Amino acid sequence: MVLTGAEIVVRCLQEEKVEYVFGYPGGSVLFLYDELFKQDKIRHVLVRHEQAAVHAADGYARTTNNVGVAMVTSGPGATNAVTGIATANMDSIPLVVISGQVPTGAIGLDAFQEVDMVGITRPCVKHNFLVKDVRDIAATLKKAFYIARTGRPGPVVVDIPKDVTAQRCEYEYPKSIHMRSYNPVTKGHTGQIRKAVQLLLEAQRPMIYAGGGVVLGNAAEKLTKLARLLGYPCTNTLMGLGGFPASDKQFVGMVGMHGTYEANMGMHYSDVLLAVGARFDDRVVGNTEHFMQESRKIIHVDIDPSSISKRVRVDVPIVGDLGEVLDEMISQLEASKERPNAEGLAAWWRQIDEWRRRDSLGYKNSDEVIKPQYVVQKLWEVTGGDAFVATDVGQHQMWSAQYYRFDKPRRWVTSGGLGTMGFGLPAAMGVQLAHPGSPVACITGEGSIQMCIQELSTCKQYRLPIKILSLNNRYLGMVRQWQELFHGNRYSESYMDSLPDFAKLADAYGHVGLQITKPSDVEGAIREAFKRKNDLVFLDFRVEQTENVYPMIQGGKGLNEMILSAEGL
Repeated sequence: MVLTGAEIVVRCLQEEKVEYVFGYPGGSVLFLYDELFKQDKIRHVLVRHEQAAVHAADGYARTTNNVGVAMVTSGPGATNAVTGIATANMDSIPLVVISGQVPTGAIGLDAFQEVDMVGITRPCVKHNFLVKDVRDIAATLKKAFYIARTGRPGPVVVDIPKDVTAQRCEYEYPKSIHMRSYNPVTKGHTGQIRKAVQLLLEAQRPMIYAGGGVVLGNAAEKLTKLARLLGYPCTNTLMGLGGFPASDKQFVGMVGMHGTYEANMGMHYSDVLLAVGARFDDRVVGNTEHFMQESRKIIHVDIDPSSISKRVRVDVPIVGDLGEVLDEMISQLEASKERPNAEGLAAWWRQIDEWRRRDSLGYKNSDEVIKPQYVVQKLWEVTGGDAFVATDVGQHQMWSAQYYRFDKPRRWVTSGGLGTMGFGLPAAMGVQLAHPGSPVACITGEGSIQMCIQELSTCKQYRLPIKILSLNNRYLGMVRQWQELFHGNRYSESYMDSLPDFAKLADAYGHVGLQITKPSDVEGAIREAFKRKNDLVFLDFRVEQTENVYPMIQGGKGLNEMILSAEGL
Protein backbone atom coordinates (compact mmCIF):
# COMPACT_ATOMS: atom_id res chain seq x y z
CA MET A 1 0.00 0.00 0.00
CA VAL A 2 1.59 3.25 -1.19
CA LEU A 3 0.59 6.33 0.85
CA THR A 4 1.72 9.90 1.34
CA GLY A 5 3.55 10.88 4.51
CA ALA A 6 0.42 12.67 5.72
CA GLU A 7 -1.72 9.59 5.12
CA ILE A 8 0.84 7.49 6.99
CA VAL A 9 0.76 9.81 10.01
CA VAL A 10 -3.02 9.56 10.22
CA ARG A 11 -2.96 5.77 9.73
CA CYS A 12 -0.40 5.48 12.53
CA LEU A 13 -2.57 7.52 14.89
CA GLN A 14 -5.49 5.27 14.05
CA GLU A 15 -3.36 2.19 14.76
CA GLU A 16 -2.58 3.67 18.20
CA LYS A 17 -6.34 4.05 18.83
CA VAL A 18 -6.04 7.83 19.19
CA GLU A 19 -9.45 9.40 19.91
CA TYR A 20 -8.59 13.08 19.84
CA VAL A 21 -5.94 15.28 18.30
CA PHE A 22 -5.76 18.75 19.84
CA GLY A 23 -4.27 21.28 17.52
CA TYR A 24 -4.14 24.36 15.35
CA PRO A 25 -3.46 24.30 11.59
CA GLY A 26 -0.78 26.18 9.66
CA GLY A 27 1.20 26.02 6.45
CA SER A 28 3.60 23.24 7.41
CA VAL A 29 0.88 20.82 8.51
CA LEU A 30 -1.76 21.41 5.82
CA PHE A 31 -1.24 18.00 4.22
CA LEU A 32 -1.78 16.43 7.64
CA TYR A 33 -4.95 18.44 8.22
CA ASP A 34 -6.20 17.48 4.77
CA GLU A 35 -5.92 13.80 5.70
CA LEU A 36 -7.60 14.35 9.07
CA PHE A 37 -10.48 15.94 7.15
CA LYS A 38 -10.89 12.82 4.97
CA GLN A 39 -11.39 10.38 7.87
CA ASP A 40 -13.80 10.05 10.77
CA LYS A 41 -12.05 7.77 13.28
CA ILE A 42 -10.03 10.52 14.95
CA ARG A 43 -11.68 13.71 16.12
CA HIS A 44 -9.69 16.92 15.84
CA VAL A 45 -10.27 19.61 18.48
CA LEU A 46 -9.46 23.12 17.30
CA VAL A 47 -8.02 25.15 20.18
CA ARG A 48 -7.37 28.91 20.04
CA HIS A 49 -3.71 28.75 21.04
CA GLU A 50 -1.11 26.01 20.64
CA GLN A 51 -0.22 26.06 24.34
CA ALA A 52 -3.82 25.08 25.04
CA ALA A 53 -3.57 22.19 22.55
CA VAL A 54 -0.80 20.57 24.57
CA HIS A 55 -2.48 21.29 27.93
CA ALA A 56 -5.73 19.75 26.63
CA ALA A 57 -3.86 16.64 25.44
CA ASP A 58 -2.20 16.59 28.86
CA GLY A 59 -5.53 16.73 30.74
CA TYR A 60 -6.86 13.96 28.51
CA ALA A 61 -3.79 11.79 29.21
CA ARG A 62 -3.77 12.34 32.99
CA THR A 63 -7.33 11.09 33.42
CA THR A 64 -7.41 8.23 30.89
CA ASN A 65 -4.03 6.47 31.06
CA ASN A 66 -3.79 7.01 27.29
CA VAL A 67 -1.19 8.97 25.35
CA GLY A 68 -2.40 12.50 24.58
CA VAL A 69 -1.77 13.85 21.07
CA ALA A 70 -1.29 17.43 19.91
CA MET A 71 -0.51 18.81 16.45
CA VAL A 72 0.99 22.23 15.70
CA THR A 73 2.55 24.00 12.76
CA SER A 74 6.15 25.16 12.46
CA GLY A 75 7.74 28.32 13.88
CA PRO A 76 5.47 30.16 16.32
CA GLY A 77 3.03 27.25 16.41
CA ALA A 78 5.83 25.01 17.63
CA THR A 79 7.26 27.50 20.11
CA ASN A 80 3.78 28.23 21.51
CA ALA A 81 3.55 24.53 22.33
CA VAL A 82 6.78 24.45 24.34
CA THR A 83 5.20 25.58 27.63
CA GLY A 84 2.71 22.71 27.42
CA ILE A 85 5.48 20.25 26.55
CA ALA A 86 7.61 21.39 29.50
CA THR A 87 4.58 21.14 31.79
CA ALA A 88 3.98 17.53 30.76
CA ASN A 89 7.66 16.69 31.05
CA MET A 90 7.93 17.93 34.63
CA ASP A 91 4.85 15.91 35.65
CA SER A 92 5.74 12.79 33.60
CA ILE A 93 2.67 12.87 31.34
CA PRO A 94 2.67 10.70 28.18
CA LEU A 95 2.19 12.87 25.09
CA VAL A 96 3.08 12.73 21.42
CA VAL A 97 3.35 16.22 19.94
CA ILE A 98 3.55 16.35 16.14
CA SER A 99 5.04 19.59 14.87
CA GLY A 100 5.30 20.72 11.28
CA GLN A 101 8.64 21.83 9.92
CA VAL A 102 9.75 23.77 6.85
CA PRO A 103 10.70 21.63 3.80
CA THR A 104 13.91 19.65 4.25
CA GLY A 105 15.78 21.72 1.65
CA ALA A 106 15.03 24.90 3.62
CA ILE A 107 16.10 23.65 7.05
CA GLY A 108 18.92 25.78 8.40
CA LEU A 109 18.35 28.63 5.93
CA ASP A 110 16.15 30.80 8.18
CA ALA A 111 13.10 29.98 6.12
CA PHE A 112 9.72 31.52 6.87
CA GLN A 113 8.40 30.11 10.16
CA GLU A 114 11.47 27.96 10.78
CA VAL A 115 12.68 27.09 14.27
CA ASP A 116 14.89 24.24 15.45
CA MET A 117 12.13 22.39 17.28
CA VAL A 118 14.40 19.46 18.15
CA GLY A 119 16.98 21.79 19.66
CA ILE A 120 14.46 23.95 21.48
CA THR A 121 12.62 21.04 23.10
CA ARG A 122 15.61 18.82 23.87
CA PRO A 123 15.81 19.92 27.54
CA CYS A 124 12.08 19.46 28.19
CA VAL A 125 11.07 16.22 26.46
CA LYS A 126 11.59 12.56 27.13
CA HIS A 127 12.77 12.26 23.53
CA ASN A 128 12.34 13.96 20.17
CA PHE A 129 12.70 13.13 16.48
CA LEU A 130 13.19 15.00 13.20
CA VAL A 131 11.84 12.81 10.38
CA LYS A 132 13.61 13.58 7.10
CA ASP A 133 12.55 10.49 5.14
CA VAL A 134 8.93 9.49 4.51
CA ARG A 135 9.96 5.84 4.94
CA ASP A 136 10.81 6.53 8.59
CA ILE A 137 7.46 8.01 9.64
CA ALA A 138 5.70 4.80 10.70
CA ALA A 139 8.61 3.41 12.72
CA THR A 140 9.26 6.81 14.31
CA LEU A 141 5.65 7.23 15.45
CA LYS A 142 5.63 3.66 16.81
CA LYS A 143 8.76 4.54 18.82
CA ALA A 144 7.25 7.84 19.94
CA PHE A 145 4.15 6.22 21.45
CA TYR A 146 6.23 3.44 23.01
CA ILE A 147 8.67 5.88 24.62
CA ALA A 148 5.89 8.20 25.80
CA ARG A 149 3.92 5.52 27.66
CA THR A 150 6.60 3.17 29.03
CA GLY A 151 9.03 3.53 31.92
CA ARG A 152 8.67 6.97 33.44
CA PRO A 153 6.14 8.50 31.03
CA GLY A 154 6.76 11.79 29.26
CA PRO A 155 6.24 13.88 26.13
CA VAL A 156 7.82 12.97 22.79
CA VAL A 157 8.07 15.48 19.93
CA VAL A 158 7.98 14.31 16.31
CA ASP A 159 9.02 17.11 13.93
CA ILE A 160 8.04 16.45 10.30
CA PRO A 161 9.03 18.69 7.36
CA LYS A 162 6.21 19.65 5.02
CA ASP A 163 7.70 17.96 1.94
CA VAL A 164 8.00 14.67 3.83
CA THR A 165 4.24 14.69 4.45
CA ALA A 166 3.73 14.99 0.66
CA GLN A 167 6.17 12.26 -0.40
CA ARG A 168 4.97 8.69 -0.96
CA CYS A 169 6.18 5.25 0.07
CA GLU A 170 5.03 1.76 0.99
CA TYR A 171 3.18 1.75 4.30
CA GLU A 172 3.29 -0.87 7.02
CA TYR A 173 2.87 -0.12 10.70
CA PRO A 174 5.34 -2.06 12.89
CA LYS A 175 3.65 -4.65 15.09
CA SER A 176 6.31 -4.23 17.78
CA ILE A 177 9.33 -2.12 18.47
CA HIS A 178 12.75 -2.87 19.90
CA MET A 179 15.16 -0.13 20.90
CA ARG A 180 18.58 -1.28 22.01
CA SER A 181 19.22 1.96 23.89
CA TYR A 182 15.88 2.04 25.71
CA ASN A 183 14.79 -0.88 27.89
CA PRO A 184 13.02 0.32 31.03
CA VAL A 185 13.16 -2.00 34.02
CA THR A 186 9.79 -3.16 35.29
CA LYS A 187 10.50 -5.94 37.80
CA GLY A 188 12.00 -4.87 41.10
CA HIS A 189 14.96 -6.72 42.64
CA THR A 190 13.56 -9.42 44.94
CA GLY A 191 16.43 -9.12 47.41
CA GLN A 192 15.96 -5.38 47.73
CA ILE A 193 12.22 -5.85 48.23
CA ARG A 194 12.94 -8.38 50.98
CA LYS A 195 15.22 -5.83 52.72
CA ALA A 196 12.50 -3.20 52.40
CA VAL A 197 9.83 -5.45 53.91
CA GLN A 198 12.09 -6.33 56.83
CA LEU A 199 12.79 -2.63 57.50
CA LEU A 200 9.10 -1.85 57.40
CA LEU A 201 8.30 -4.60 59.90
CA GLU A 202 10.99 -3.35 62.30
CA ALA A 203 9.84 0.29 62.14
CA GLN A 204 8.72 2.14 65.26
CA ARG A 205 7.77 5.39 63.52
CA PRO A 206 6.93 4.40 59.93
CA MET A 207 5.58 6.69 57.20
CA ILE A 208 4.45 5.96 53.64
CA TYR A 209 5.20 8.86 51.29
CA ALA A 210 3.43 8.43 47.93
CA GLY A 211 3.79 10.63 44.86
CA GLY A 212 2.41 11.06 41.38
CA GLY A 213 4.04 7.85 40.21
CA VAL A 214 1.42 5.90 42.15
CA VAL A 215 -1.30 7.54 40.05
CA LEU A 216 0.55 7.34 36.73
CA GLY A 217 1.60 3.75 37.44
CA ASN A 218 -1.99 2.69 38.20
CA ALA A 219 -0.80 1.48 41.58
CA ALA A 220 -3.24 3.30 43.89
CA GLU A 221 -5.23 0.19 44.77
CA LYS A 222 -2.08 -1.77 45.60
CA LEU A 223 -0.63 1.07 47.66
CA THR A 224 -3.86 1.22 49.64
CA LYS A 225 -3.78 -2.54 50.23
CA LEU A 226 -0.17 -2.37 51.45
CA ALA A 227 -0.85 0.58 53.76
CA ARG A 228 -3.88 -1.10 55.31
CA LEU A 229 -2.01 -4.39 55.70
CA LEU A 230 0.70 -2.57 57.67
CA GLY A 231 -1.56 -0.05 59.41
CA TYR A 232 0.94 2.74 58.73
CA PRO A 233 0.20 6.44 58.15
CA CYS A 234 0.26 7.57 54.53
CA THR A 235 0.86 10.99 53.03
CA ASN A 236 0.58 12.13 49.41
CA THR A 237 2.46 14.75 47.48
CA LEU A 238 0.58 17.38 45.48
CA MET A 239 0.81 15.15 42.41
CA GLY A 240 -0.08 12.02 44.34
CA LEU A 241 -3.46 13.18 45.66
CA GLY A 242 -6.03 10.45 45.11
CA GLY A 243 -3.30 7.80 45.16
CA PHE A 244 -4.50 6.95 48.68
CA PRO A 245 -8.08 7.71 49.76
CA ALA A 246 -8.30 11.04 51.58
CA SER A 247 -11.23 9.72 53.63
CA ASP A 248 -9.15 6.84 55.03
CA LYS A 249 -8.22 7.20 58.71
CA GLN A 250 -4.60 6.37 57.83
CA PHE A 251 -4.33 9.39 55.52
CA VAL A 252 -2.54 12.27 57.23
CA GLY A 253 -2.96 14.79 54.42
CA MET A 254 -0.67 16.31 51.86
CA VAL A 255 3.02 16.73 52.63
CA GLY A 256 5.26 19.67 51.79
CA MET A 257 5.30 23.45 51.69
CA HIS A 258 1.53 23.75 52.20
CA GLY A 259 0.95 20.30 53.65
CA THR A 260 -0.63 19.43 56.96
CA TYR A 261 1.22 19.67 60.26
CA GLU A 262 0.77 15.95 60.95
CA ALA A 263 2.05 14.90 57.51
CA ASN A 264 5.17 17.06 57.69
CA MET A 265 5.99 16.25 61.30
CA GLY A 266 5.34 12.56 60.70
CA MET A 267 7.63 12.49 57.70
CA HIS A 268 10.34 14.49 59.46
CA TYR A 269 10.41 12.33 62.59
CA SER A 270 9.82 8.94 60.96
CA ASP A 271 12.42 6.23 61.49
CA VAL A 272 11.51 4.26 58.35
CA LEU A 273 10.21 6.09 55.30
CA LEU A 274 8.75 4.25 52.32
CA ALA A 275 8.84 6.58 49.29
CA VAL A 276 6.73 5.29 46.41
CA GLY A 277 6.70 7.10 43.06
CA ALA A 278 7.89 10.36 44.63
CA ARG A 279 11.08 12.35 44.08
CA PHE A 280 11.81 14.31 47.29
CA ASP A 281 11.47 17.60 45.41
CA ASP A 282 12.17 20.99 46.96
CA ARG A 283 8.49 21.72 47.68
CA VAL A 284 8.23 18.50 49.72
CA VAL A 285 11.32 18.10 51.88
CA GLY A 286 12.37 21.74 52.02
CA ASN A 287 15.95 21.90 53.25
CA THR A 288 17.49 18.50 52.44
CA GLU A 289 20.40 18.94 54.86
CA HIS A 290 17.93 19.67 57.66
CA PHE A 291 15.80 16.68 56.58
CA MET A 292 18.76 14.28 56.65
CA GLN A 293 19.86 15.33 60.15
CA GLU A 294 17.17 13.05 61.58
CA SER A 295 18.23 9.42 61.68
CA ARG A 296 15.96 7.31 59.48
CA LYS A 297 16.08 4.53 56.91
CA ILE A 298 14.64 5.36 53.49
CA ILE A 299 13.19 2.88 51.02
CA HIS A 300 12.66 4.42 47.58
CA VAL A 301 10.63 2.68 44.87
CA ASP A 302 10.58 4.31 41.42
CA ILE A 303 10.46 3.32 37.76
CA ASP A 304 13.13 5.93 36.99
CA PRO A 305 16.58 5.08 38.39
CA SER A 306 17.77 8.67 37.92
CA SER A 307 15.20 9.85 40.49
CA ILE A 308 16.62 7.67 43.24
CA SER A 309 19.13 9.40 45.54
CA LYS A 310 19.02 12.48 43.31
CA ARG A 311 18.24 14.86 46.19
CA VAL A 312 18.15 12.62 49.26
CA ARG A 313 20.37 9.60 49.84
CA VAL A 314 18.32 6.44 50.29
CA ASP A 315 19.16 3.14 51.97
CA VAL A 316 17.12 0.65 49.94
CA PRO A 317 16.68 1.66 46.29
CA ILE A 318 14.19 -0.38 44.25
CA VAL A 319 13.85 0.28 40.54
CA GLY A 320 10.76 -1.13 38.91
CA ASP A 321 7.11 -0.81 38.01
CA LEU A 322 5.30 0.32 41.15
CA GLY A 323 2.44 -2.11 40.71
CA GLU A 324 4.77 -5.09 40.39
CA VAL A 325 6.96 -4.02 43.30
CA LEU A 326 3.98 -3.39 45.59
CA ASP A 327 2.51 -6.76 44.60
CA GLU A 328 5.71 -8.49 45.66
CA MET A 329 5.87 -6.50 48.90
CA ILE A 330 2.31 -7.52 49.72
CA SER A 331 3.05 -11.17 48.90
CA GLN A 332 6.12 -11.20 51.13
CA LEU A 333 4.23 -9.53 53.99
CA GLU A 334 1.34 -11.97 53.73
CA ALA A 335 3.75 -14.91 53.66
CA SER A 336 5.72 -13.67 56.67
CA LYS A 337 4.87 -14.61 60.23
CA GLU A 338 6.19 -11.26 61.45
CA ARG A 339 3.88 -8.32 61.95
CA PRO A 340 4.52 -4.66 62.82
CA ASN A 341 5.22 -3.93 66.49
CA ALA A 342 1.74 -3.19 67.81
CA GLU A 343 2.88 -1.30 70.90
CA GLY A 344 5.33 0.90 69.01
CA LEU A 345 2.82 1.59 66.25
CA ALA A 346 0.11 2.54 68.76
CA ALA A 347 2.49 5.04 70.38
CA TRP A 348 3.33 6.49 66.97
CA TRP A 349 -0.35 6.93 66.12
CA ARG A 350 -0.90 8.69 69.46
CA GLN A 351 1.83 11.15 68.50
CA ILE A 352 0.30 11.68 65.03
CA ASP A 353 -3.15 12.22 66.54
CA GLU A 354 -1.64 14.80 68.89
CA TRP A 355 -0.23 16.65 65.86
CA ARG A 356 -3.62 16.32 64.15
CA ARG A 357 -5.30 18.13 67.03
CA ARG A 358 -3.45 21.27 65.96
CA ASP A 359 -6.02 21.43 63.11
CA SER A 360 -3.54 23.01 60.72
CA LEU A 361 -6.20 23.44 58.01
CA GLY A 362 -8.59 25.26 60.32
CA TYR A 363 -9.61 28.77 59.25
CA LYS A 364 -12.01 31.45 60.45
CA ASN A 365 -15.07 31.50 58.22
CA SER A 366 -17.02 34.71 57.71
CA ASP A 367 -20.61 35.79 57.16
CA GLU A 368 -19.44 39.01 55.51
CA VAL A 369 -16.84 38.00 52.93
CA ILE A 370 -16.33 34.77 50.98
CA LYS A 371 -13.40 32.70 52.18
CA PRO A 372 -11.70 30.80 49.32
CA GLN A 373 -11.34 27.67 51.45
CA TYR A 374 -15.11 27.67 51.97
CA VAL A 375 -15.73 27.67 48.20
CA VAL A 376 -13.55 24.58 47.72
CA GLN A 377 -15.17 22.79 50.65
CA LYS A 378 -18.63 23.49 49.22
CA LEU A 379 -17.54 22.22 45.81
CA TRP A 380 -16.40 19.00 47.46
CA GLU A 381 -19.74 18.66 49.28
CA VAL A 382 -21.89 19.44 46.24
CA THR A 383 -20.01 17.00 43.99
CA GLY A 384 -19.69 14.32 46.65
CA GLY A 385 -15.93 14.38 46.11
CA ASP A 386 -16.47 12.70 42.75
CA ALA A 387 -15.65 15.49 40.29
CA PHE A 388 -12.62 15.79 38.07
CA VAL A 389 -10.85 18.92 39.30
CA ALA A 390 -8.39 20.83 37.14
CA THR A 391 -6.62 23.87 38.49
CA ASP A 392 -4.35 26.67 37.46
CA VAL A 393 -1.42 27.68 39.66
CA GLY A 394 -1.32 29.85 42.76
CA GLN A 395 -3.17 30.15 46.04
CA HIS A 396 -6.34 28.62 44.58
CA GLN A 397 -4.32 25.53 43.59
CA MET A 398 -3.10 25.01 47.14
CA TRP A 399 -6.56 25.54 48.65
CA SER A 400 -7.93 23.02 46.15
CA ALA A 401 -5.31 20.47 47.19
CA GLN A 402 -5.98 21.09 50.88
CA TYR A 403 -9.78 21.16 50.95
CA TYR A 404 -11.01 18.97 48.09
CA ARG A 405 -10.54 15.45 49.43
CA PHE A 406 -9.76 12.99 46.65
CA ASP A 407 -10.59 9.35 47.22
CA LYS A 408 -9.85 8.21 43.66
CA PRO A 409 -6.80 8.52 41.42
CA ARG A 410 -6.80 10.49 38.15
CA ARG A 411 -9.41 12.97 39.42
CA TRP A 412 -6.88 15.69 40.28
CA VAL A 413 -5.34 17.54 37.32
CA THR A 414 -2.80 20.23 38.12
CA SER A 415 0.58 21.53 36.98
CA GLY A 416 2.92 20.52 39.79
CA GLY A 417 6.49 20.60 38.57
CA LEU A 418 6.43 23.57 36.22
CA GLY A 419 3.62 25.49 37.93
CA THR A 420 2.00 26.72 34.72
CA MET A 421 -0.57 29.49 34.92
CA GLY A 422 -3.09 29.00 32.12
CA PHE A 423 -3.06 25.21 32.49
CA GLY A 424 -6.46 24.78 34.14
CA LEU A 425 -9.06 25.59 31.50
CA PRO A 426 -7.47 23.79 28.52
CA ALA A 427 -6.63 20.79 30.73
CA ALA A 428 -10.27 20.70 31.84
CA MET A 429 -11.29 20.64 28.15
CA GLY A 430 -9.24 17.49 27.62
CA VAL A 431 -10.74 15.96 30.75
CA GLN A 432 -14.31 16.79 29.71
CA LEU A 433 -13.82 15.29 26.25
CA ALA A 434 -12.37 12.14 27.81
CA HIS A 435 -15.26 11.90 30.32
CA PRO A 436 -18.27 13.50 28.62
CA GLY A 437 -20.83 12.49 31.24
CA SER A 438 -18.80 13.40 34.30
CA PRO A 439 -18.67 16.61 36.37
CA VAL A 440 -15.53 18.61 35.56
CA ALA A 441 -14.53 21.67 37.57
CA CYS A 442 -11.77 24.15 36.81
CA ILE A 443 -10.63 26.03 39.91
CA THR A 444 -8.71 29.12 38.91
CA GLY A 445 -7.75 32.64 39.86
CA GLU A 446 -8.39 35.91 38.07
CA GLY A 447 -4.72 36.03 37.03
CA SER A 448 -4.35 32.46 35.77
CA ILE A 449 -7.63 32.30 33.86
CA GLN A 450 -6.59 35.20 31.65
CA MET A 451 -3.55 33.27 30.40
CA CYS A 452 -5.73 30.97 28.25
CA ILE A 453 -9.17 32.55 28.52
CA GLN A 454 -9.57 32.43 24.74
CA GLU A 455 -10.32 28.72 25.17
CA LEU A 456 -13.84 29.70 26.23
CA SER A 457 -14.35 29.83 22.48
CA THR A 458 -13.20 26.22 22.10
CA CYS A 459 -15.55 25.21 24.90
CA LYS A 460 -18.42 26.85 23.03
CA GLN A 461 -17.59 25.15 19.74
CA TYR A 462 -17.42 21.68 21.29
CA ARG A 463 -20.18 22.27 23.90
CA LEU A 464 -18.00 21.45 26.89
CA PRO A 465 -20.04 21.96 30.11
CA ILE A 466 -17.07 22.72 32.40
CA LYS A 467 -17.79 24.55 35.65
CA ILE A 468 -15.22 27.28 36.22
CA LEU A 469 -14.77 28.52 39.79
CA SER A 470 -12.64 31.63 39.93
CA LEU A 471 -11.40 32.51 43.42
CA ASN A 472 -11.09 36.17 42.49
CA ASN A 473 -9.12 38.13 45.10
CA ARG A 474 -8.04 40.88 42.69
CA TYR A 475 -4.38 40.03 43.32
CA LEU A 476 -1.79 37.66 41.96
CA GLY A 477 -2.44 35.95 45.25
CA MET A 478 0.60 33.76 45.83
CA VAL A 479 2.93 36.53 44.66
CA ARG A 480 1.19 38.95 47.02
CA GLN A 481 1.44 36.46 49.89
CA TRP A 482 5.22 36.15 49.47
CA GLN A 483 5.56 39.90 49.11
CA GLU A 484 3.64 40.35 52.36
CA LEU A 485 5.61 37.75 54.30
CA PHE A 486 9.10 38.16 52.89
CA HIS A 487 9.31 41.47 51.00
CA GLY A 488 8.06 44.02 53.49
CA ASN A 489 4.54 44.39 52.04
CA ARG A 490 5.94 45.82 48.82
CA TYR A 491 3.26 44.65 46.38
CA SER A 492 5.27 45.08 43.22
CA GLU A 493 3.10 44.37 40.16
CA SER A 494 0.83 41.93 41.98
CA TYR A 495 -2.38 43.96 42.07
CA MET A 496 -4.88 43.41 39.25
CA ASP A 497 -6.69 46.75 39.11
CA SER A 498 -8.06 46.48 35.58
CA LEU A 499 -9.96 43.20 35.60
CA PRO A 500 -12.83 42.43 33.25
CA ASP A 501 -16.31 41.53 34.43
CA PHE A 502 -15.83 37.78 34.10
CA ALA A 503 -19.55 37.03 34.22
CA LYS A 504 -20.16 39.34 31.26
CA LEU A 505 -17.11 37.99 29.47
CA ALA A 506 -18.39 34.42 29.83
CA ASP A 507 -21.74 35.62 28.53
CA ALA A 508 -20.02 37.23 25.53
CA TYR A 509 -18.53 33.84 24.64
CA GLY A 510 -22.01 32.30 24.80
CA HIS A 511 -21.74 30.74 28.25
CA VAL A 512 -23.40 31.38 31.61
CA GLY A 513 -21.61 33.84 33.88
CA LEU A 514 -22.39 34.46 37.55
CA GLN A 515 -20.74 36.80 40.04
CA ILE A 516 -21.02 35.76 43.69
CA THR A 517 -20.18 38.20 46.49
CA LYS A 518 -22.00 36.81 49.56
CA PRO A 519 -20.99 33.70 51.54
CA SER A 520 -24.66 32.76 51.83
CA ASP A 521 -24.89 32.44 48.03
CA VAL A 522 -21.86 30.18 47.53
CA GLU A 523 -23.46 26.75 47.92
CA GLY A 524 -26.56 27.68 45.94
CA ALA A 525 -24.49 29.02 43.05
CA ILE A 526 -22.40 25.84 42.87
CA ARG A 527 -25.50 23.63 42.99
CA GLU A 528 -27.17 25.69 40.27
CA ALA A 529 -24.05 25.43 38.09
CA PHE A 530 -23.93 21.64 38.28
CA LYS A 531 -27.65 21.36 37.58
CA ARG A 532 -26.96 22.98 34.21
CA LYS A 533 -25.48 19.82 32.76
CA ASN A 534 -25.17 21.15 29.21
CA ASP A 535 -23.75 24.58 29.98
CA LEU A 536 -20.34 25.96 30.79
CA VAL A 537 -20.88 28.09 33.89
CA PHE A 538 -18.31 30.67 34.99
CA LEU A 539 -18.63 31.33 38.73
CA ASP A 540 -16.73 34.48 39.67
CA PHE A 541 -16.38 34.34 43.47
CA ARG A 542 -15.24 37.65 44.95
CA VAL A 543 -13.22 36.24 47.83
CA GLU A 544 -11.28 37.73 50.74
CA GLN A 545 -8.48 39.75 49.14
CA THR A 546 -5.70 39.17 51.66
CA GLU A 547 -6.34 35.58 52.72
CA ASN A 548 -3.10 33.59 52.85
CA VAL A 549 -2.43 29.88 52.36
CA TYR A 550 -1.49 28.15 55.61
CA PRO A 551 0.23 26.02 56.77
CA MET A 552 3.40 27.13 55.02
CA ILE A 553 7.08 26.28 55.09
CA GLN A 554 9.38 29.13 54.16
CA GLY A 555 11.98 28.36 51.50
CA GLY A 556 15.14 26.92 53.04
CA LYS A 557 13.38 25.78 56.21
CA GLY A 558 12.75 22.22 57.40
CA LEU A 559 9.54 20.19 57.51
CA ASN A 560 9.25 20.79 61.25
CA GLU A 561 9.56 24.58 60.89
CA MET A 562 6.06 25.32 59.73
CA ILE A 563 4.12 28.58 59.86
CA LEU A 564 0.65 27.45 60.90
CA SER A 565 -1.11 30.81 60.73
CA ALA A 566 -0.54 34.54 60.51
CA GLU A 567 -0.07 34.55 64.29
CA GLY A 568 2.85 32.16 63.89
CA LEU A 569 4.97 34.63 61.96
